[in-house]
Amino acid sequence: MGARAPAVLAVPAGVAVAFLLLPLAGLLARAPWAGLPRLLSEPAVRDALRLSLLTASLATGVCVLLGVPLAWLLARASFPGRALLRALVTLPLVLPPVVGGVALLLAFGRRGVVGRHLAGLFTLPFTTAGVVLAETFVAMPFLVVAVEGALGSVDRRYEEAAATLGAGRWTAFRRVTLPLVAPSVGAGAVLCWARALGEFGATITFAGNLPGVTQTMPIAVYVALETDPEAAVALSLVLLAVAIMVLVGLRERWLPAAAGP
Repeated sequence: MGARAPAVLAVPAGVAVAFLLLPLAGLLARAPWAGLPRLLSEPAVRDALRLSLLTASLATGVCVLLGVPLAWLLARASFPGRALLRALVTLPLVLPPVVGGVALLLAFGRRGVVGRHLAGLFTLPFTTAGVVLAETFVAMPFLVVAVEGALGSVDRRYEEAAATLGAGRWTAFRRVTLPLVAPSVGAGAVLCWARALGEFGATITFAGNLPGVTQTMPIAVYVALETDPEAAVALSLVLLAVAIMVLVGLRERWLPAAAGP
């Protein structure tokens, strides 16, 4: 049986719960339930939802592919400037998304540091690939932080035992280390996906607002808010429902194992 919370903790905790839930309650209270099927059946809404789900999933895949090795490097390797690199990697967590979009333009835009050399091959700004890039930029730190913490707490005796049995470093990582941190990889991937799904500032700055190409659900909500508030509420409900379904569906499988008892 859990301990009863003292009033000095229960009161501010209750205020925090109310603060977090009241905006959601307001959204549900003002939702145009009668016209919801009509609003959600519009082609622009379906295109925005499809694009959001696609780009968030692709961005999460890129985050896992690149973020897990980066987390291992930060957790296990020893090299000069590791603390600085860790700070730079987590910078997108606190960087204003619009600033991130500007930075992406300066790096990968047609006149950017890297983009100028890619101009003859392909362009990233104002394309669907640009949306994926922007979402990856803001979401990857969530995965890196989760996996690096897990790698730091893994008992290395299992890896040492695998080495004594003849396993190489790659085999030990693939067969021993990775399964041990898999719950944290899953938890980080969930956070990445949710962050990418809700990304707005970096996306609209770097990829723009092109219906069917770069107009994700958050951008569609912003556009609709200026002309059709009911449509904006309806779109917000879709994002809320998708996020809740994913987080609730995956929580029992990944998050408790990553968080511990």
